Amino acid sequence: MAGSNAGAASVGVCYGTSGDNLPPASTVVGMLRENGFTVVRLYWPDPAALAALAGTGIKVVVGAPNDVLPALATSESAAAAWVRQNIQAHPLVTFRYVVVGNEVPAGETAHLVPAMENVHAALAAAGLGHVKVTTAISQGTIAVHLPPSAGEFTEEARSFMGYVVSFLERTRAPLLANLYPYFVYTLGLGHMDMGFALFTSPGPVVQDGEYGYQNLLDATVDALYTAVARLGGSRVRVVVSETGWPTAGGAAASVENAMTYNQNLVRHVRKGTPRRPRRVEAYAFAMFNENLKEAGVEQNWGLFYPNMERVYPITFGA
Repeated sequence: MAGSNAGAASVGVCYGTSGDNLPPASTVVGMLRENGFTVVRLYWPDPAALAALAGTGIKVVVGAPNDVLPALATSESAAAAWVRQNIQAHPLVTFRYVVVGNEVPAGETAHLVPAMENVHAALAAAGLGHVKVTTAISQGTIAVHLPPSAGEFTEEARSFMGYVVSFLERTRAPLLANLYPYFVYTLGLGHMDMGFALFTSPGPVVQDGEYGYQNLLDATVDALYTAVARLGGSRVRVVVSETGWPTAGGAAASVENAMTYNQNLVRHVRKGTPRRPRRVEAYAFAMFNENLKEAGVEQNWGLFYPNMERVYPITFGA
């Protein structure tokens, strides 16, 4: 697995476990180190993964899954127990964020901010107030991507995002967003050239006042900044908690396009966006092809096959 000589990776990686043929967590953590990853996103507090990550210095973004939100929201003691069992139990793990809920469906968002508040309080009480609490939203919460200066959440998302943004602003935590130019392009939402989605446009495609946009990811991140600011979150930083391109299973899904997207992502994040020209924190989705996901593109986002071979050549350091 060449790539370790590239130095630290400029992106993190999402380590999902929806497969029945994946390597053991201890092996995966070795792969993270070999490839220079300094931060990893876990969707749940997998004890094997956390044990393997202990003492490595790799920062961990860990999820409190959607199905535990009702308990966390309604009981401070349940939140304290969750923190005790899943965070305090791993003192040698360097936790970066606790992500309370991932793309929480609109009908379940009543539990979201109460759960975030209780986990935040439990971390503070445990002397772990430096671990920020946030949530991860989907691309579907954004009503207007282009131009970014008109960025806005959907009416449905605004019904709960105001509370989320207020919490994040108060606690100085970032907003995590799963952003996929692939889906915007293939669903025809922007009637755009594929190069705009793949970072290969030779010049600005969207001019927004003084800012020229050559790729859709930058435009989406800046649209999110606009939408968050409308809700009072002028200090809230946007983190791209998932992004990638599938290699098979759907329109425009190919090894070549996935390699182009992810290699350009690695090179580009250091530059930031037109409105915020400082490094974007981003997580490539995903570490592996996961065979227990829905058939089609969902099974084909991996940087690696379950046998640990690379799906395509890529350098993670830029």
